[in-house]
Amino acid sequence: MSRPERSKAAVVAGVAVLSLVTAAPATAQQPAQSTQPAQSTQSATGAPAAQKCSDEPRDLPVHEFTDHRELGDELQRIESVSGGVVDVDEIGRSNRGREIWSARAGSGPTAVLLTSEIHGNEKTGTDALLRLLRFVGTSDSPKAERWRDELTIVAIPKMNPDAAELDRRGNDMTWDDAVQRYPQLAGAEPAWNYYTGELQGDDYSQRPGFDINRDYNPDLSYEPQAADFPGTSADTGWYLSPETRAVRDVYVGLEEEFGTVDTYVDLHHQGACYVMPDDPDRFVTMSISGKFVDDPAQTPGHEEYADEYDLDYAKKLNVAAYNALQAKANNNPLFGNITLYPQDINLPGTGLGSFALNGSGAVLFEVRGQTQTLGQKYREQLVRTVHTGLSGMLSSLASGQVDNLDPAVYDAIPPRGPSIGDTARTVAEP
Repeated sequence: MSRPERSKAAVVAGVAVLSLVTAAPATAQQPAQSTQPAQSTQSATGAPAAQKCSDEPRDLPVHEFTDHRELGDELQRIESVSGGVVDVDEIGRSNRGREIWSARAGSGPTAVLLTSEIHGNEKTGTDALLRLLRFVGTSDSPKAERWRDELTIVAIPKMNPDAAELDRRGNDMTWDDAVQRYPQLAGAEPAWNYYTGELQGDDYSQRPGFDINRDYNPDLSYEPQAADFPGTSADTGWYLSPETRAVRDVYVGLEEEFGTVDTYVDLHHQGACYVMPDDPDRFVTMSISGKFVDDPAQTPGHEEYADEYDLDYAKKLNVAAYNALQAKANNNPLFGNITLYPQDINLPGTGLGSFALNGSGAVLFEVRGQTQTLGQKYREQLVRTVHTGLSGMLSSLASGQVDNLDPAVYDAIPPRGPSIGDTARTVAEP
């Protein structure tokens, strides 16, 4: 079902409103003339200046992040103290039998799906979602009440628990496991996203796994077929893993209930050493994006999704998150270091790409650094960044103001600058 068409009058009015909303934050994040020496550790924004940086994988502490057992305990606690406002459900099991939980809050007509930790070394989103669930479940503030009245929020805070427990990108699943689940794949070449070697400091030779964020397909009823393997990064995925199938099933259930999943947000991490495009002394705190696939109307094989695909709406959602962060940049300059993720990607095998083709406004958050490069350093700042962006986006959705935002503002978000790291990234993002 297509999203209702918005009136041109509302859009025109929104452009005028947006110019007022964004003017102050935009100037707030611009660096003033610095009077400090070139080697200072303080940038003109007040944020710490970029120092020597490395993406070389290291063994770093991660105990401050929420592990699988702690997540189960905390979700149970939130459900209890919320008096049932937050409803926790087991939506499936990982390949190694760990529970995959969802938490649902609100009874509004707008369905929002939030997922985190599809890569097990990208952990800040899980903690940000727990904060969000505590707020929407227990706060009696007008903001929380509006969210509950206008939105139905479904969060899957740790969708790849096996990888999370191993603190690595890929899940814990062999090709033999896949063939056992899908006997029709006997004799097929293993999928291109099947890890059996070294990656980001992890040795997959003894415990292979898949990058499950290449395992989605916009055909939500797709079943794996041997002829579609090994595939490439530009192809759709297969729903091989139980983890992606669990998320797919939640998405399908929401479609059946609401007609469309209005918004889908996936929370990730990127390299640690990207800097702002106009200032190499400022590390990027987070990159955002709403564009993950080529225009389906111009892409052979994807034409059937053209009527549902709504890139402008995805841009508006991203603008809402961006504005919320820029509005707080005066008090916390790191909130000003937000960039646009590269726009030249075509990844229909990601959850973001597949669900965008099915009509959802898609939003990617990529905060700085993975556990192999930063560990839990900057954890609180990065969790607050994700939470602030999500909160701003959800408030804009609940109030209807998202419809008044101008997608052209998205195109004006500064692009991600270069990495100053001494080790190149070894795998495609997100």
